[in-house]
Amino acid sequence: MKTLQHPALVDLIRKAYSAEKAAAFAYQGHAASVKNEKEKIAIRQIEIDEWNHRAEVLQIMKDFDIPVSKWYEFKFHIIGKLISASCFVIGWFMPFYFAGRLESGNVCEYFRMKHYFNSLGIKNYDVILYEMGIKEKEHEVYFLEQIKGNKLLPFFEKLFFWGNNSFNNIDLDKKYPVEESDVYCKK
Repeated sequence: MKTLQHPALVDLIRKAYSAEKAAAFAYQGHAASVKNEKEKIAIRQIEIDEWNHRAEVLQIMKDFDIPVSKWYEFKFHIIGKLISASCFVIGWFMPFYFAGRLESGNVCEYFRMKHYFNSLGIKNYDVILYEMGIKEKEHEVYFLEQIKGNKLLPFFEKLFFWGNNSFNNIDLDKKYPVEESDVYCKK
């Protein structure tokens, strides 16, 4: 059985696994709360993407015999359910804004995992981690596009530091290939 001698990587993997469940739960409420059918369909697809990411992360955990964190599972289950329920009371803008902000940070989780694995000489997860990071960026871009012209965006940008400024350095129009993606999320 392979083991990872990298506590920060192990913790990041365990946290990502549980956080994907929270995101999927949140998107269930978000999709149910919007009236526009195209938005519902897009948000439901993002939920499916999050469940798929959770399955991919679980496979990595199995490859290294990393146990699921009961604490993270409990914590993120509650967070996801609370966010899901809040989508029905906080209006249309905030679920889109905070989903985009969350996705912006999630992008770097997968690239940080890739960096950590590479520091151990492990390259066989590069493609899947790259793909998950890029998919999270696509989610971020989708949510930002939905709120781009909203009058609340400038206020929320000042208050929560996300909007036209991303928490990652990925430009989907000028993506680096997997082999050159070490430049992503280096800070």
